[in-house]
Amino acid sequence: MFARVHRLPVIALIASSVFALGACGDDPVGAEEEHSDPVGLVITLGGVDLVTVNGSTVTGTLTVEAGQETAHLDLEFLDEDGDRFSPTDADEWLRVTIADPTTATWEQDEPGEFGGHLQGRSVGVTVVTFDIMHGALNSTAAHADYTSPGIPVVIN
Repeated sequence: MFARVHRLPVIALIASSVFALGACGDDPVGAEEEHSDPVGLVITLGGVDLVTVNGSTVTGTLTVEAGQETAHLDLEFLDEDGDRFSPTDADEWLRVTIADPTTATWEQDEPGEFGGHLQGRSVGVTVVTFDIMHGALNSTAAHADYTSPGIPVVIN
């Protein structure tokens, strides 16, 4: 009888351990971490839309005077329903590539932020692309989760 009394707690312990181990990969609230996959973006200045990208269609142009800098431009991304969002994962950041950096450059107030200032260097036309990067900031191991088509930039 004595051995039998000890077996019950052992069986209960094993059963609860199996249950707990099986639940380790489960989300306790029933929802997995979700993030929107961008299909476009909107560039705004003071709440006014300057450029909209939807798929491969670009509407609008970024313009700046040579020797000048724009006020802060903000980027919001579009999901497949057309809803705007800003990436919130700590390991997502913005990479900006200007085709001709002698014509214009991009400066961020905070490295990787989803916004910044366009600076006119010399009169001309170039294009800019925006990437949502995933991985450590400026890491060569990071990869692009989204790349915009080329957006026209005019420097007067």
